[in-house]
Amino acid sequence: MSELFVGAGTVLNVGTVLLGSAVGALLGERLPGRTRDVVTDGLGLVTLLVAGLNLMAVRDPAYIEAVGSGWTVLVVLGAVLIGGIAGSLLRIEDRLEGLGGALQRRLGGKGAGEDRQRFIEGFVDASLLFCVGPLAILGSLQDGLGEGIDQLALKATLDGFAAIAIAASLGWGVAASALTVAVVQGTLTALGWALGDVLPAYAIAALTATGGLLIVGIALRLLRVKQVPVGDLLPALVAAPALAWLAATLL
Repeated sequence: MSELFVGAGTVLNVGTVLLGSAVGALLGERLPGRTRDVVTDGLGLVTLLVAGLNLMAVRDPAYIEAVGSGWTVLVVLGAVLIGGIAGSLLRIEDRLEGLGGALQRRLGGKGAGEDRQRFIEGFVDASLLFCVGPLAILGSLQDGLGEGIDQLALKATLDGFAAIAIAASLGWGVAASALTVAVVQGTLTALGWALGDVLPAYAIAALTATGGLLIVGIALRLLRVKQVPVGDLLPALVAAPALAWLAATLL
């Protein structure tokens, strides 16, 4: 797929999110509430599986060699703490919810009560799910570097099915998350195109493990266990590679 234009992966991903959201929203209107809840719970469980696979990056040989076996988890812990403080001060979660509300008013009318909340919840949860994972970051950088869209093609397929499941429960707000996907992945693709390959293998592993931990938070939201403010934790994805580099340099 390397012959495709730069950004093709994000275009494909946006298309699958829109298509999946439309299918899910239309299907959801014909399904009883219990069935929609079961579908969302299933997606939450699969999200936990994906998170677990990403968390295994703390045992990545290159990561261990660079920072030492005792520091792989500490780097992730430090990234989450630093990212959480920064994100909460910047009120990222609140701003995401505010953006969701603005989009609901613009695209879905004023709405009221439950419909408005479902739109915002669908937008925020889907935006986080589609943009937090390492595939979103690494795949976009790979696309920008001209190395093909294999990772984003896989992500687009997964996101399409996830959009069906979430939209069946939360409605058209999920479709609005395509805007977030376009902005975030488009920016990362441009960054990859401009900067080239700057992340060593151990930094990628730190990023992957930290992303996996944030995905656990998304799963807990989908399972209605706890409304973890994953949006406020997003800066951890920037802090993780930086802390890994610092640990590899000093240790």
